[in-house]
Amino acid sequence: MDLANLETVLQGEPPLRLRQAEEMVFKNLIDDWSQATNLPLHLRERLNQKCPLSINAEILSSSKKDVLKALFTLKDSMKIESVLMRHSGGRNTVCVSCQIGCPIGCVFCATGEMGFKRNLKPLEIVEQVLLFARYLKKHEEKVTNIVFMGMGEPFLNYENVMEAIRIVNKKEGLNIGSRHISISTVGIVEGIEKLTKEPLQVNMAISLHAPNDSLRSKLIPANKKYPIQAIMEAVHQYILKRNRRVMFEYIMIDGLNDSDSHAKELAALIKNLPNQLSFVNLVRYNPTGIFKPSPAMRMKKFKALLESEGIAVTERYRFGQSLKGACGQLGLTKQMRSLCSADAKGYVAISIL
Repeated sequence: MDLANLETVLQGEPPLRLRQAEEMVFKNLIDDWSQATNLPLHLRERLNQKCPLSINAEILSSSKKDVLKALFTLKDSMKIESVLMRHSGGRNTVCVSCQIGCPIGCVFCATGEMGFKRNLKPLEIVEQVLLFARYLKKHEEKVTNIVFMGMGEPFLNYENVMEAIRIVNKKEGLNIGSRHISISTVGIVEGIEKLTKEPLQVNMAISLHAPNDSLRSKLIPANKKYPIQAIMEAVHQYILKRNRRVMFEYIMIDGLNDSDSHAKELAALIKNLPNQLSFVNLVRYNPTGIFKPSPAMRMKKFKALLESEGIAVTERYRFGQSLKGACGQLGLTKQMRSLCSADAKGYVAISIL
């Protein structure tokens, strides 16, 4: 898909043409300009030449079709992955990527093993949502939520991420409310400070994963630049000025960050935040390397300890693990590349070009 020069192509046309074109792409979800019957034929032909709408992607689906993982090939042949999670009750969440690879290098994350290639442009981010919006339209469903929890660190591509959010938020387009959009950051303090001043009411999540700097620096090298205290101070100001709830993501790794003492340290950090506008989301580690996930009973005890300290706690449902599409697993796996070209037991491969 290439919409970067849409305004240029429409120069000399009546002003309403741009609005009509954007409405067809983002509201009617067309995948070819020939379907834009509100535009004259000569313009449709020119748009197909200059601004093609095809998305070069392959989708791998779980047998239940509750999780779909897409491999996108971008204009420069670089590749990214994103995931659609189909919840009961009609809620459909797209987990988007904002960078090719990631510069953060978290030791538990497959994306970090790729290294960092480049930032995604706004429309490359939007394209991920559009792909799944088109898919869901065939099932008379819509994308209801977006989470920036895929490949990359959103606050290291701040301007492009915010522009992508503004595009999908437009009422005349996908019309996804800002309160249904969440940005997850490892704790880039400058990004938290910028988001504090944003007019859009998007949600923020902090990937914490450890309650002290010593342990967190081993898991997340960026903690040396952005230590826990600096992150918590920025979050404190965010809550005071925005009066919005913050989620702290905590991946549970067996024998590493899941002890009783870790739970008590974590509770002490969260309790210092104002207005009780925070909660912890426990995520059972999805294997990507040398670590093992915490046992179910250990997670239960950890959660109980947090709750006994007055901390609100949720547990993330393990969507997408079989597809290597769960938290921390996006990394252009060989499984994705091979299964997208041929059906395999328990999976369905779909090509969208």
